[in-house]
Amino acid sequence: MTTGVPPARTAPAARVPAGADVLGPHPPAGPSAAQYGITPEPASRPDLLDDVADWGPVTTAAGVFRLVPVRPERDLRLITAWMNDPAVAAFWHLAGPAGTTAAHLRAQTGGDGRSVPCLGVLSGIPMSYWEIYRADLDPLARYHPVRPHDTGLHLLIGGAADRGRGVGTVLLRAVSDLVLDRRPACGRVIAEPDIRNVPSVAAFLRAGFRLAAEADLPGKRAAVVVRDRALRHAL
Repeated sequence: MTTGVPPARTAPAARVPAGADVLGPHPPAGPSAAQYGITPEPASRPDLLDDVADWGPVTTAAGVFRLVPVRPERDLRLITAWMNDPAVAAFWHLAGPAGTTAAHLRAQTGGDGRSVPCLGVLSGIPMSYWEIYRADLDPLARYHPVRPHDTGLHLLIGGAADRGRGVGTVLLRAVSDLVLDRRPACGRVIAEPDIRNVPSVAAFLRAGFRLAAEADLPGKRAAVVVRDRALRHAL
């Protein structure tokens, strides 16, 4: 699952690629599973998302899942490899040397905490990349109406073996549930996948999101999808 490129951010927040359906296998290169245990890691800096590092694990149909905030010194090689997968690069536009990915991560990890890049760790294995961000503080708000504390998601799953197997749908529901459980002020979870990325849009809809609008963002026409707190158990 991959999503496309949203409005470009300047520091302190990073450019937002839309996030949903590049589903992939556990990649062979990068950190070992032992580096991603069940003990929460201390956050490197405060965030504006109610401490993503402390959200804890969730049990899903695919296994135990946890969001682990990115540490570039540990994770850069792995994320760079994912960004150079042609299926991912077509929507994230971050293919190239490690410096390209590093600059994208640095804009977020060096920012004010409105966007937190994370690895998604499933059954102890890092297998996806997420950006959890404050949609109300993001350039998205220039193109689509947002509400205070609306929280955005971007997702890619790192390799080809898991694509099309429904893993993205499972994780999108799990992470949007985490957002609603851990952020009581947040009434909606939002994403803006590229309208051309049909598998991505479909995964969001299967995960309980609804299609709210289409919007012309820099570099793409997006399907703005929303999961409402009030409807979370109905969809």
